[in-house]
Amino acid sequence: MKKKLISRRILLNSSLFVMLFGFAVAVFYPVVRFLWPPRDAGSGGSQTIFIPLNELGVGDAKMLRFQGTAIVVVRKENSVYALSAVCTHLGCIVKWERENNRLFCPCHAAIFDLNGNVLGGPAPRPLPTFQAKIVGGRIVVGDA
Repeated sequence: MKKKLISRRILLNSSLFVMLFGFAVAVFYPVVRFLWPPRDAGSGGSQTIFIPLNELGVGDAKMLRFQGTAIVVVRKENSVYALSAVCTHLGCIVKWERENNRLFCPCHAAIFDLNGNVLGGPAPRPLPTFQAKIVGGRIVVGDA
């Protein structure tokens, strides 16, 4: 039997096609991810977090993981707020600014109040909120 050899032209054309296809994927994948930001993750079921009240001072914030997402719990005088820590613009993690009494996204300067409302910046939606309250000597986040 005769072996069929691949011609040089077919080999070069095939190699060029594979390289161009890889380059196109490498360029367009980040563009598509930028244009369509990730949706909020599913809740993953109900869950409750208990935080000792003395662990979170008045005006302080604590970052936690709750129902599959990062959240920030902020304590004020007689109230407590629990909000998603994931910015609704591109999914960066927001930071609590105690001196300004707000949540700030360091990536693109989105600003949120304690109710999650957008005060400024490019964020298209408010931050999702979670049920949080002070019960006895602890902070309860979630269904309780």
